[in-house]
Amino acid sequence: MTDDEILAEFRAADALLQGHFLLSSGRHSEYYLQCARVLMDTARAGRLAAALAAKLPRDLRQAIDVVVSPAMGGVIIGHEMGRALGKPAIFVERPTGTFELRRGFAIDKGAKVLMVEDVVTTGLSSREAMEAVRAAGGEVVAEAALVDRSAGSVDLGVPFFPLVAINFPTYAPGELPPELAGTQAVKPGSRSAAA
Repeated sequence: MTDDEILAEFRAADALLQGHFLLSSGRHSEYYLQCARVLMDTARAGRLAAALAAKLPRDLRQAIDVVVSPAMGGVIIGHEMGRALGKPAIFVERPTGTFELRRGFAIDKGAKVLMVEDVVTTGLSSREAMEAVRAAGGEVVAEAALVDRSAGSVDLGVPFFPLVAINFPTYAPGELPPELAGTQAVKPGSRSAAA
């Protein structure tokens, strides 16, 4: 899929939002890609996951033992990536603020793990999820994501394969442009309703 085809999938799902958004990274943006909306159509989710899986080098695809994603945002695309790769898909979650395996999930010692996210901005969530995988005995060999909104600056410590890179400007709270500073920020992600 081309970048234009990928963005067309987001537009068709009314998942490319414009307003004032507080991202889970703590930064503000005028644009937000609501991956949950684009993934609610199972056929679309399958197409996007197949396109993302195709971006991975063949030797990497063959080396993967399990796909792991952080809850909530990564769960659907992680599951679909597991399907596209023919690998088990599990997730880590934060019941007390720190990612951990629950629900009977386990990772075999030395298992090669592909971390899968919906959107990567600063990479903090990904790095925290990777630490949980390592603590469980797994080896994260790469990360894949639907969207890289870091402008290519994120360093996850492993090879990173985004489906599309978006360069929407983001702002620290004290750096808001006037058009955002005068409006209430909405936090559309999984951690809070408004800011």
